[in-house]
Amino acid sequence: MLAERQVELRFHVASRDARTHTNLSAVRADGAGLWLAGDETATVEHLTLREGRYDDQRSFALADFVDLPAGPEDEADIEGLARTDGWLWAIGSHSLKRRRARRDHPADKARRRLGTVIREENRYILVRLPLIGSTPVKADGRRTAAILSGPGRNLADLMADDPRLAPFVKIPGKDNGLDVEGIAVLGDRVFVGLRGPVLRGWAVLLELRPESDPRRPDRLRLAPIDGGPYRTHLLNLGGLGIRDLCPHRDGLLILAGPTMDLDGPVQVLRWRPGDGPSVEHAPEPVMNMPYGAGCDHAEGLTVLDDEHLLVVYDSPSSARLTPEGGVLADIVRLT
Repeated sequence: MLAERQVELRFHVASRDARTHTNLSAVRADGAGLWLAGDETATVEHLTLREGRYDDQRSFALADFVDLPAGPEDEADIEGLARTDGWLWAIGSHSLKRRRARRDHPADKARRRLGTVIREENRYILVRLPLIGSTPVKADGRRTAAILSGPGRNLADLMADDPRLAPFVKIPGKDNGLDVEGIAVLGDRVFVGLRGPVLRGWAVLLELRPESDPRRPDRLRLAPIDGGPYRTHLLNLGGLGIRDLCPHRDGLLILAGPTMDLDGPVQVLRWRPGDGPSVEHAPEPVMNMPYGAGCDHAEGLTVLDDEHLLVVYDSPSSARLTPEGGVLADIVRLT
């Protein structure tokens, strides 16, 4: 599916220096604005539509609202954003990281790096921020910013007794290990998509019921579902993992792509959750998305109106970068 048109997302110098504009991992529409996140920082960004482009960036550090487990400086690898009913949600990847071996590394250094696995605690977070208009605040009356994190409370640790997912918590995300990418909210139901693991071709989508901890209003906890901390939905995406989720009409749009370090294929599908655990053999295909060779990896999508999606890309090609320091996102028509 080729883009109907493109729109510029323009970032200020500090974000360009942090490479946020070339590492976009999540997007959500908010009236005439966009919420965005990159996977190399611990911030969320807001841009406003003006004169045909998204501009006037405001950057919000998550540490200004909640206590991050590794402090304010470490990246949070935000991979999903949701905006609903006066709240902004952000979720980290919850994944281990294997170091990269680059082309210019000698063989012994490449081997050492590929043998090094890192756990970064700020990745293991789910954050909910109250919004006043398009501005997050620490508190608004009884609504308070809150986080789900910490040993025994974060989503990865809660998978310890899950026979399907527990083995993958100790595997790096890019090795088909646990890798959260995408969050969407429908009423009181919070859906979290997993890029990995993919289980013999089946992608995993988790349904949560986060609520405020009455003893600690700055903390979230998960209300039980089906006797556990979450409900599991299994979707046959033909071997692809979930790269993003977005509410649309009475269901969810799923951006699906490879769980491993591959360029494609990339698809958008539609899925309508029922009232219990789902084993869905054939979510409705909506469209195939373009992808580049080593670039232009679709990472986030959001509904602009009932007929159009906006799609942002990680590792954008040089053709997407503008002289003013912006990056081009695609606007595609829903088919």
